[in-house]
Amino acid sequence: MKTALLIIDIQNDYFPGGKYPLTDPESAAKNAYMLLQCFREHGGRHIHIQHIELDPDADFFIKGDSGSDIHDSVAHFEGEPIVYKHHPNSFRETNLLELLKEWSIERVVIAGMMTHMCVDATARAAADLGFQVVIAEDACATRDLEYNGATIPADHVHKSFLAALTAYGKVMKSGEIVAMLASEIER
Repeated sequence: MKTALLIIDIQNDYFPGGKYPLTDPESAAKNAYMLLQCFREHGGRHIHIQHIELDPDADFFIKGDSGSDIHDSVAHFEGEPIVYKHHPNSFRETNLLELLKEWSIERVVIAGMMTHMCVDATARAAADLGFQVVIAEDACATRDLEYNGATIPADHVHKSFLAALTAYGKVMKSGEIVAMLASEIER
């Protein structure tokens, strides 16, 4: 089955010292890198997705600011495609769907940030568009959320959104995905 890896928003602002740090983005990025290496080694299609805010008053991912750059842990190589987006759904107003169709992709593996926002929106959209979806649970990260005066810990947010996403695809650990894909990744 033709599969592509989508690496969503693993960008500097989500790491310590960034404008919107997440909980343990380093572990998620390490696992995303493992997936990226698997796809690179086997000639699999992979796409870096980079969120750029067009609003000059945005809090993070500001156009032209180094915080919006793809983090070094999953650095993009020359010639690898980057899809630039301005919305949580990576398909909205981008060329992502066209790239996946051009490559005859049937399944997407999703890694990235934030679990509760862009990973969620992209996974649901991919399923709605007919793709089989696999979410790399340990290659995604999020942060604490506030609601109605209460703090919801990042771990609870992460697990709750992943639980909901099981209705849209498989949720697996990165090592399991590598084992599943190692023999079947195609160009």
